[in-house]
Amino acid sequence: MPEAQKHDKIQAKSYIFNVVIEEDAFEDGRPAFHASVPALKGCHTWASSYDEALTNVQEAVTLYVDDLLEAGEQIPAEPRDDVLVRSSPAVVVNV
Repeated sequence: MPEAQKHDKIQAKSYIFNVVIEEDAFEDGRPAFHASVPALKGCHTWASSYDEALTNVQEAVTLYVDDLLEAGEQIPAEPRDDVLVRSSPAVVVNV
């Protein structure tokens, strides 16, 4: 089967998770940013800057979803206020 036809049969979805980033502090009192993903219980991270928190939480979501898939579990698609599921691939750009 030609390579192009193989890709036509792959069903890919895109999940877009809302992220909450809030000013916080590290344990030693230094300023920090806390990033969390409401739809993914326990998925959160801290960073020294807003941009770093956004980068870190993207990595955290990827690892979280990889763990779910490896365990044979479903990716949360609810509540709809916190996650958008598209039936085709998409690219999300944060600016």
